Amino acid sequence: MNPLRSTLAQATRVAIRSGRRAEARPTFSPISLHRSAFLSSRGYADVPSPPPSGPSGPNSAPDAQQRRARDQANVGPFTWKAAALFIATGVGLYFYFESEKAAVMERRRAELASKSIGKPQIGGPFQLTSAQDGRIFTEKDLLGKWTLIYFGFTHCPDICPEELDKMGDAIDMVDKKIGKEGVMPVFITVDPARDSLPQVKKYIREFHPRMIGLVGDYEAVKNTCKKYRVYFSTPPDATATDDYLVDHSIFFYLMDPLGQFVDAFGKATTADQVAEKVLDSMSKWDAAGGNAVAGVPLPEASRS
Repeated sequence: MNPLRSTLAQATRVAIRSGRRAEARPTFSPISLHRSAFLSSRGYADVPSPPPSGPSGPNSAPDAQQRRARDQANVGPFTWKAAALFIATGVGLYFYFESEKAAVMERRRAELASKSIGKPQIGGPFQLTSAQDGRIFTEKDLLGKWTLIYFGFTHCPDICPEELDKMGDAIDMVDKKIGKEGVMPVFITVDPARDSLPQVKKYIREFHPRMIGLVGDYEAVKNTCKKYRVYFSTPPDATATDDYLVDHSIFFYLMDPLGQFVDAFGKATTADQVAEKVLDSMSKWDAAGGNAVAGVPLPEASRS
């Protein structure tokens, strides 16, 4: 090896080693040495410098995760399930409030109708014949009494007997409750061609002992049904020997001692409900002063 080249290589290695030792050795400026000495004399330790911040800092990843967790906690987890539940709840509330609104409007319409229209005009003058004694019976014979009136016919297979049984049961309940005869039951035939006086008299005995049966010719029955808003389909030229069916209204009326309409009871109404309504109407009538205050005239039968 060339002695000169060997000497240069050795010098280079020495310089490199010296530079590395210089980089590894800490350097202190006179100001930093004076500051350290001052803090040590005061009992303070050197305050470590904060770690670098920013995207390249060691805490950048945990900080990002904490921010995401905090944002999610403030907003809440949003999933398709939560969205569907929110929409379903909103739709349910909408229909609920719409139904409540419709119910309120319907109640208002009913109240307005009751105030503006009042009770229907049911009842009025009529003239028929009593099956009990054959005398003339008019609307004036109803005055001073609570009355239940049913329109039917003796050949009715099932509906008429059922309704008349119900009427009789309700009357017995009322009598028992008030301790006297409180209601007069009335049966008016809508089949004048076949329902004779003896036929009606025999028929009504099966339902209540106080029941009054009324018969008339076709025009008299038609006029009475018209006054009481009752439908019937008896042929006007029918005879007793004809075979035909009669369709008619199947409710019965409660009339007060002035002969005014109070309520109507259909097939779905029970005897208990009828009796309850009758007793309630009687109680209100008596509380208002009864027949004396209402100026109820005496019935025709009481005058004669």
